[in-house]
Amino acid sequence: MTDTAPEPIRYTADVVCVRGADVLLIERGWPPHQGKLALPGGHVDEGETSRNAAARELLEETGVAVAPDDLVLVGVYDAPARDPCGRYVSVAYLARVPADTTARAGTDATAVRWKPLNNPGDDLAFDHGLILKDAGRQMPAQDHAAQCRALPKP
Repeated sequence: MTDTAPEPIRYTADVVCVRGADVLLIERGWPPHQGKLALPGGHVDEGETSRNAAARELLEETGVAVAPDDLVLVGVYDAPARDPCGRYVSVAYLARVPADTTARAGTDATAVRWKPLNNPGDDLAFDHGLILKDAGRQMPAQDHAAQCRALPKP
């Protein structure tokens, strides 16, 4: 039996921020994947929940403010090779924002872009294409549930 040190795992949060049929992406300002489009997100700070970190990172990177309680869980992403810098486990959330929401590049981002959610491009950083597909699959069910709640009670 070989004694090995446990692999360090870093904890992050990402946000799929949707405005109508578009998703908000940032252009990464540094490696890895410098210049590629990615979801807003980053490290979960000490004493912080992933939900709070997701809302904070969205605000810091894009200027878009959402309440942590308004974020909807998309999934947990923990494939061992999802980040070339080491083992990162990310919790991804969905945020729906009004049609008039604007964004601006902040920390970690050199630019922001609204791209079609169903066709954001093939060259996204990390496994963010997978996260977008998962979020897209969840949205029709959420939209249907919201429509049902809006119907008048018999």
